[in-house]
Amino acid sequence: MSGADNVVWLGTPAFPEAAREALADTRLRANLRRATATIRDKRLAVTAELDDWEELRDRAAAVKRRTLRHLDHHLLLLEKAVTAAGGTVHWAADAAEANRIVTYLVKATGESEVVKVKSMATQEIGLNEALAEAGIRAYETDLAELIVQLGGDRPSHILVPAIHRGRSEIREIFLREMGEWGRPAPEGLGDDPRDLAEAARLHLREKFLRCKVAVSGANFAAADTGTVAVVESEGNGRMCLTLPDTLITVMGIEKVLPSFADLDVFLQLLPRSSTGERMNPYTSLWTGVTEGDGPTNFHLVLLDNGRTATLTDEVGRQALSCIRCSACLNVCPVYERTGGHAYGSVYPGPIGAVLTPQLVGVENAASLPFASTLCGACYDACPVKINIPEVLVHLRAQAVEAKRRSRLLPTAEALAMKAAGWVMSSPKRLAAAHRLAALGARLVARDGRIGYLPGPPARWTATRDTPAPAQESLRAWWRRTKAVNETQGRTTTEEEGRR
Repeated sequence: MSGADNVVWLGTPAFPEAAREALADTRLRANLRRATATIRDKRLAVTAELDDWEELRDRAAAVKRRTLRHLDHHLLLLEKAVTAAGGTVHWAADAAEANRIVTYLVKATGESEVVKVKSMATQEIGLNEALAEAGIRAYETDLAELIVQLGGDRPSHILVPAIHRGRSEIREIFLREMGEWGRPAPEGLGDDPRDLAEAARLHLREKFLRCKVAVSGANFAAADTGTVAVVESEGNGRMCLTLPDTLITVMGIEKVLPSFADLDVFLQLLPRSSTGERMNPYTSLWTGVTEGDGPTNFHLVLLDNGRTATLTDEVGRQALSCIRCSACLNVCPVYERTGGHAYGSVYPGPIGAVLTPQLVGVENAASLPFASTLCGACYDACPVKINIPEVLVHLRAQAVEAKRRSRLLPTAEALAMKAAGWVMSSPKRLAAAHRLAALGARLVARDGRIGYLPGPPARWTATRDTPAPAQESLRAWWRRTKAVNETQGRTTTEEEGRR
């Protein structure tokens, strides 16, 4: 499969159609509203505690954008440092190559199962499906990812993949599916969150102790030391990163930072922006391999999959600064009402609306740049100051141009815009159009308002009343009052002359 096939869920409808279906799901909207509001309030509380919050954002934005300008240099330094520390670096141009590399590495160990840390990059490339085709079973160990996997579902949020599920739904999934994947759920399992978490803990524990290979993503990697960082809240990541003999990390090339010291900034920004915590409960850092401590084999797979192409766009490439905190999702009025599945992509919400079209080609996700009100809340919340509204407008222009190029004949909208341009380029033509429009509007007006209009305008007038135009246009009023003023001015001048 290509990178586009994996980033975008094939067969899913375009955003407008998917959003209409999501809006009709009242339970989904209630779950989203409650969850996003809770995370939003926690984030505002902990960010307000820091007097230098805006300075941290400025510094992080500067680090990210400077790194992207010299990405090749920092990646080569990272490869050198990881190799010197006993790790092995692999380069993957696209999803298919990354999947081949990981599959080969797992098979080389002789194992047929792996435990996984929550990873957007491995979801992006469809790694679980690729491993399954090769006879290797991947077990998700993050609680929300476990819920999604057991339910045969798709994630709907960057940070909380099962945000669309309620506790009663989770209980039913555990009772129905856990036994098929390993230890079954306890009999009489209730829907109390503590009971559900305990059921997941018992189910996963045997896998942590048995599996010899783990697959992870990476939040950051320091180029100068070769140190890789993963942050999480449950401890499952720590188990995967320390117990197996072999650790395979799949990391997007944009996750590299120039130095270990840069982690100081991002490890303050990320937890506050994502979970509303001052620091992550588990922050795991490792550099290559260390005898007697952790995995004996470490492989780092550096994933491109459209990122280099995105770098060529001076406006759009700022999306690669994303640290996957999900703050933009939690403040977005569109996401709060539609959820993540409507975006048809591994990356939902505002960041997905700008990142996905660039990774897969705007023609393959043309509706996503329009999945926004351009209110700017995402820009205000972003810890690395990605100007998402600017990129959205930029990609909208590209989507329109791509659509124009794909058509043999111009659309009705294109013809209308061309006609409007011709009319507005001439004052006389514009004045004539005003007179005709005013006359036509007055003919259909009732009680001083325009009601129903036939044809394309019906979609507007069916739900809105528009005031009828004034009897006298602005142009006519201007000519009349100007003539009166000029006449009065001449009369006044003559009278003053006589005096």
